[in-house]
Amino acid sequence: MSKLIDLTAPMFDGAPTMPMDPKLSITWHCSLETLGYNLSRLITSVHQGTHMDAQRHFYNDGETIDKIPLERLVVKAVRLDLTAKKPDTPIVPADLAPVEKYISEGINVLLHTGWDKKFPDQTFFSGFPYVSKELADWFVEKKVGLVGMDMPTPNGYDWKYVHVKMLGERIVIVEGLANMERLPLDTVFTFFSLPLKLEGRDGSPIRAIAILD
Repeated sequence: MSKLIDLTAPMFDGAPTMPMDPKLSITWHCSLETLGYNLSRLITSVHQGTHMDAQRHFYNDGETIDKIPLERLVVKAVRLDLTAKKPDTPIVPADLAPVEKYISEGINVLLHTGWDKKFPDQTFFSGFPYVSKELADWFVEKKVGLVGMDMPTPNGYDWKYVHVKMLGERIVIVEGLANMERLPLDTVFTFFSLPLKLEGRDGSPIRAIAILD
């Protein structure tokens, strides 16, 4: 029987965000006492919490979140254990050696640094291990289709280079994953990362899950 693992961080009113992003607000619009039913109002960035970047995030004429085919969002993946990485250090191609055999077979990769455990502290948004420019180039060279991670963004320094490089080749970038310690190592699983169908937009919060066969 298949096992489902939730890889999604919670969204709640006042949850911290990247410094320049809109603040997350989840409030009651009405209640049983006012209009006879409970209904909440949500104000959020499309890059809040566990979310996905579309090419439009860095390209004005880029593919939008609603145009990414489902075949690129429900994929086979493996977890790479990077929890020994020190804070504020680059993740380089040599670090991918344990999963390179899978990547050469077209399997996608989730980068597990354990940084999600800092959420919801504001320190979650700085000092994390990061995808180096060399690794972004390597992902493109290896034709990786999707890269997921438990950091809030791939790179806090060379952020434009890394995003432009990966998104330019239509690599799906999933950020802010959680609970990856529940995934086995050296095992291929099915990864679901389904965004809202936001017409013409640059990203979306997602519900990310893994299915272990």
